[in-house]
Amino acid sequence: MKIALLTDGIPPYVLGGMQTHSALLGKTLVKKGNSVDLFHFIHKPNGLPTENEVNKMIFENSNFCFNKVFTYYFPQSVKFPGHYIWNSYRYSKMVAKHLMKESGYDLIIAKGFSGWKLLIEKKRNRIQTKIGVKFHGYEMFQFAPNLKIKLQHLFLRVFVRWNTKHADYVYSYGGKITTIIENLGVSKELIKEIPSAIDPSWLNQNIKTSQSLKFLFVGRNERRKGIKEINKAIELVLKNNLDAEFHFMGPVEKRFNTSRSNVSIFYHGIIIGEKKKKEIYDSCDVLLCPSYSEGMPNVILEAMSRGLAIIATNVGAIRLLVSENNGALLKECKTNLIFDAINKFILMDYNKLTDMKTASVEKIKEEFLWNNVIEKYIEK
Repeated sequence: MKIALLTDGIPPYVLGGMQTHSALLGKTLVKKGNSVDLFHFIHKPNGLPTENEVNKMIFENSNFCFNKVFTYYFPQSVKFPGHYIWNSYRYSKMVAKHLMKESGYDLIIAKGFSGWKLLIEKKRNRIQTKIGVKFHGYEMFQFAPNLKIKLQHLFLRVFVRWNTKHADYVYSYGGKITTIIENLGVSKELIKEIPSAIDPSWLNQNIKTSQSLKFLFVGRNERRKGIKEINKAIELVLKNNLDAEFHFMGPVEKRFNTSRSNVSIFYHGIIIGEKKKKEIYDSCDVLLCPSYSEGMPNVILEAMSRGLAIIATNVGAIRLLVSENNGALLKECKTNLIFDAINKFILMDYNKLTDMKTASVEKIKEEFLWNNVIEKYIEK
C-alpha cells in the first residue's frame, strides 16, 4: 500500500509518547513492505533535517527508508487563547498543500490535528482517499485535575470532536478510549481498535529483582501525570522510614534531599539514547504511572518489556496492560492509594514480585509487539 503518515512530530526532533508511537508505526509499516510518505514538523530555531538524516535516525542505517519525507517548521504566532489550535490548523494546511499534489495514496493516517485541512477538503469532495484519525488518549474527555486544565479540555473538545466525526476511520487503543469515541457519535463500524506496541528488541529475558526495591517514574513534569501525588507518597515513605529507591527519568524538578534516610532518590533528566534508557529500566523494579488521563502509555510498554511490575491508574486503555498479574491498577490518582501500592510492593515476597515482572514481559510478547498489530492499520 501507499500510505501518507501525518504526524505531530517524531523523536528526537519532538519528544513524547505520541511522537515515539508515530516513529515506530512508520518504521514498521515500511518494514512490512508498504510505501510510506512521512509528514512531520520540528520547532524553530532548530535546522530542518534532510530526508537522509530522518531515514538514518528512524531506520538506523538499514536498507529501509521512507518513500518521501516532508519536514516543516511548526507554525508560530503570538500567544492568545487557542493559539495552539490555530497553529495546529495552519500546520494541517501546510501538510494538505503538499499532500494533494501527490497521488495514488491508498490510505492517509493522521495523528492529532494533522489531517484537519484534508478532512475539510474531503468534505468538499476534493479528495477521495480514506483518512484515519488518531487522537491518542482523548485526554480532553477524561478527568481534569484542576480548573485550568478543565478549561483547556473544554476548549479542545469542540475541535477534536469535529475531526473525529469527519474521519473515515478512527483509531482507538481500546478500553475506555473506545467508549469515549462512541460517545462522540462515531459508529462502532468506523472504530479500529489497535493497541500500541513495542519493538521486539526491547524484550528483556534476564529478569532480576532488587533487595531494596527501586521505583521509577518516566515522563514530563505535567499535572496530569500525577507527579505531585508521587512526591507526596514519597514523603509518606520517608515518614514511615521505609527502605526504597526512587528514580525519575525526564524533565522532572529535583525535590528531595534524602541523605539522612533509608530512601535514595535519583533524577536522571532527559534520556535520548535507547541503550541508556534500557539500563535505567533494567536497574528498577516497579514503574509508577498514576496519571489522571492517558491513552496507552509508551512508558508502560517499555517498562513491561524490560520486566518491571506496574503501578498505574485505571484510565484510558491501561487496563489492557496492567492487572493483578503484573502490578496494581489504582482506581484513581490519590496519594494514599499510591503509597499503599508502594508499601505493598516493598513488603511483597521476592518470588511473587519476580513472577509479576516476568508476567509483564510475557504479556508484551503475546499481545503488544509491532509485528503483531501493524496489519490492523492497513486491513480493509
